[in-house]
Amino acid sequence: MIETILLTAARISTFDQKRHLTNASGFFFQRGERLFLVTSRHVMFDEPSKHFPNRIEIELHVDPDNIAISTGFSMPLYRNGKGVWRDGLDTAGDIDVAVLEIERAALPSTAVYHAFTPHHLLGRFDQVEVGSSLLVVGFPLGFHDTVHHMPVVRHAIIASSFGMRFQGQGFFLTDARTHRGTSGAPVVMRVTEPAPELGELPWMLLGVHSARLDVGSRDLELDEALGLNCAWYADILMTLTEK
Repeated sequence: MIETILLTAARISTFDQKRHLTNASGFFFQRGERLFLVTSRHVMFDEPSKHFPNRIEIELHVDPDNIAISTGFSMPLYRNGKGVWRDGLDTAGDIDVAVLEIERAALPSTAVYHAFTPHHLLGRFDQVEVGSSLLVVGFPLGFHDTVHHMPVVRHAIIASSFGMRFQGQGFFLTDARTHRGTSGAPVVMRVTEPAPELGELPWMLLGVHSARLDVGSRDLELDEALGLNCAWYADILMTLTEK
């Protein structure tokens, strides 16, 4: 049996026409009948690094009896010159989360995946304590099980007060070893007594992994990297998936 949490994540490749640019992580979020791919905004568009893909491709499992069979599913990022993804702003500026609606009719009829829903979002932030154990499900440096096309999981803990916007930004900190390519990965916490509405996913979706956090004054020779990361609060998905 494949753990359902592994089937929520999607490996993303970004392209400029046919030229491959980068690898990243993402996951599925369903709201009603609509299905979305969630990832970091900088995967779709990033001015500082001059990263301007015009399409992305995700890898989909397409045979429920043989998880080793997969296919690429391409999605354009622009229509009539305008970006088709959704991102958001708050009082502190850009939020590094983006959603792209998936045309469900275009998916292979046998596509195998699991999607988070609004039921997997926290109703109260005081339900989570600092130091709580988390998982980050993604594709660091594009690394994954290339036979079964599965992500890998890194262990993390909450490193800042959950529910308190760190330095006024819409994210919290995690303490985990992460790499490039993990951007857009879901940050989840196991539910010990899952409610029926969680279905086959006994996990709470707390955040969307964005990037490692560093200190500008760090001596690159004397001081190790902090090992801290930014995870944007997942409740932004309720705004980004509104009709």
